[in-house]
Amino acid sequence: MATAARAAVSQILRTKDEAGDNNDDEPKKKSREDWRKAKELEEARKAGTAPAAVDETGKDINPHIPQYISSAPWYYGTTGPTLKHQRPQVDREAQFTKLDTYYHKGVDSTQVSTKYRKGSCENCGSMTHKKKDCLERPRKVGAKFTNAGIAPDEFSQPNLNLSYDGKRDRWNGYDPSEHKAIIEEYQKIEEAKRELRAKKLEQDPSAVEEDDDNAEEDEDKYVDEVDMPGTKVDSKQRITVRNLRIREDTAKYLRNLDPNSAYYDPKTRSMRDNPNPNATETDYVGENFVRFTGDTRTHAVAQMFAWEAHERGVDVHLLAEPTKLQRLQQEYNEKKEQFKTQVKQSILEKYGGEEHLKAPPKALLLAQTEVFTQYNRDGTVAQGSEKQIARSKYEEDVLINNHTTIWGSYWKDGQWGYKCCHSFIKMSYCVGDAGKSIAIEVHEDKGNASTNLPVSKGKSSETDKREDSSSSSSSSSDSSSESEPDIRSKTEKTSKKKKNKKKKKKKKEIKKLKRDEDKLKKALEAEEKLQKRGEYLMRLDERKRAYNSMIEVKAPTEEEMEAYQMKRRREDDPMNQFLL
Repeated sequence: MATAARAAVSQILRTKDEAGDNNDDEPKKKSREDWRKAKELEEARKAGTAPAAVDETGKDINPHIPQYISSAPWYYGTTGPTLKHQRPQVDREAQFTKLDTYYHKGVDSTQVSTKYRKGSCENCGSMTHKKKDCLERPRKVGAKFTNAGIAPDEFSQPNLNLSYDGKRDRWNGYDPSEHKAIIEEYQKIEEAKRELRAKKLEQDPSAVEEDDDNAEEDEDKYVDEVDMPGTKVDSKQRITVRNLRIREDTAKYLRNLDPNSAYYDPKTRSMRDNPNPNATETDYVGENFVRFTGDTRTHAVAQMFAWEAHERGVDVHLLAEPTKLQRLQQEYNEKKEQFKTQVKQSILEKYGGEEHLKAPPKALLLAQTEVFTQYNRDGTVAQGSEKQIARSKYEEDVLINNHTTIWGSYWKDGQWGYKCCHSFIKMSYCVGDAGKSIAIEVHEDKGNASTNLPVSKGKSSETDKREDSSSSSSSSSDSSSESEPDIRSKTEKTSKKKKNKKKKKKKKEIKKLKRDEDKLKKALEAEEKLQKRGEYLMRLDERKRAYNSMIEVKAPTEEEMEAYQMKRRREDDPMNQFLL
């Protein structure tokens, strides 16, 4: 090292030049003649007149490979033509695991511990995980304290470094022994088929021959379908896919044989324009027709709206702000429709004629239909289909307990019942006409009792009037016989009696008013409860409502009617919203 440090600079350069003659680490500068010879050799190799270059392994190098690929960098240290620098380097390649190694499944049941080990799971006793990662059901007393039911340890999984193919190998980790179960299943099916075939052969030998013929015909049929032209058979998925048009369909280029008609592209099998533009009725109008349907029209309308809005000074763009544009377009359409309705309403208010707009369509005015129906003279349908009756979701015509009619077919005095026996009790047994006669008698008895009461009251009132008239006549006759002072004393007494009577009447009236107020308050409370119950029943499902057939029906009192009038809803009243 000391001699090298003391050497002169010229001596170091001289030794470097001498070493450079024998060492090819750095590329030498080629002369013009060397460049010309290399160019000629390259052209000859491309033309095939000169042999191709050979790398260090003895393989030929394709002369058509570009120079920037075939030429190795100078620091690579190559002695001749090579492509080694383009191939994967051995020292840099990752060591991938083989395909026969994979993750272990299940647990190691060969080694099961009988005693709790320190550091293992407190719940199941396995050594390969902790209590927070345990997947077993949490025990009431863990294995740490019971030393019972120690779970086996999981396998220690290898650290696999799978390659691209190894990660995508569907059979990686597959156990071939699992295929034995499938083979055994098919063997059982074949044995069952043989047994059935033997039984059929014993019963009827001709039936087995017919089954064999049908099976062969089915196989031939499927073979013919597989060999059809225009089908693609995938043997892995066992499906058949059509890749051609249906043979019965008319080809697009045959719809109009005029060469100057719509252009047909045979590569994509597309015809954009209509081949028969002058035809009034046709089943094919070109593929451009499909392009101008659906969301393409809405997109075009939105683009036109954006352009028109931009011209009027609204800064909006379809691609930059699609949500803003959609919101503006929605508001514009709403205002436009509102303006139209206002104009229409103003015209109708000024000139009238709104009743003509409510008329049904002309097609419905004459009630025309294509269903032929023929009627008899009595109105019954002789030929044709009648309109079907709409059925409800509830059970219909379900008759129980000897009844011939359903519950609710009879109504009287605010009660529902059965029409066949006039019974007001649900789920009762039908007694037929005997029940009707008993119900009529009971009703007549009630009517007689109610009619007798007001007659007796009328008679008593008449007798009271007669007694009053007789007493007044007797008093008048007695008064004429008496003297004047007696009359004065009597008048004073009568005036006092009248005053006392007036006071008593006032007290009675006040008491009566208080009673009426109390009754009205009670009636108002009852009405509020009824309204709340009615609202609750309206919200409730009608199938869950209770029956009211057993409730006694009475006429409402004056207080109840007053409470109803005070509490009932008045939707038509314009001052309803201001009432408390």
